[in-house]
Amino acid sequence: MLCPAPMNAPMNVPDSLNDAAAPSGADPAESGPVASGSDEVDLGRLAGLLGYRLRRAEVFAFQNFAAHLGGDGISPGQLGVLLLVEANPGSNQTRIGKALGIDRSTLVSIVDALEARGLVRREPSPTDRRSHALVLTADGAAFLRAIRPRLDAHEAEIARGLTAAERAQLIDMLQRLAAP
Repeated sequence: MLCPAPMNAPMNVPDSLNDAAAPSGADPAESGPVASGSDEVDLGRLAGLLGYRLRRAEVFAFQNFAAHLGGDGISPGQLGVLLLVEANPGSNQTRIGKALGIDRSTLVSIVDALEARGLVRREPSPTDRRSHALVLTADGAAFLRAIRPRLDAHEAEIARGLTAAERAQLIDMLQRLAAP
């Protein structure tokens, strides 16, 4: 994903997002064309763009999620809500949405779908009459137990090339990237 230069930036001045990090002393033109007939494509500057690499990782993770958990009728967003409600029983929708970075209207539709399946329940908040506390139902807890082996297999597969330390480091780096 290419990021345009800021509107007030001179066009001939490189910026850190649009200029791929090349190895020190490397000339991007020296990568050369890929041999014809090969399935490989020279990514050029794209190869060093963090946004591109993050997007490719996201696509791989979503495809792998669908392969492992698609038959369970759950989306990554719905699973995120279920796992947060499990870890924070009685939290209100605003708190769950904020933790996941999901806007209110999107969260409401996710909770509606989970509630329709009997996996979560909205209860009046004991501290705020204007909000609802989210609670995992017995069916929701059973659902999470049932999918756990497939979720663990999915996680193992997307981290297959990483050691435990590298996985922890990647999670830390991604948290720092997404921090406000």
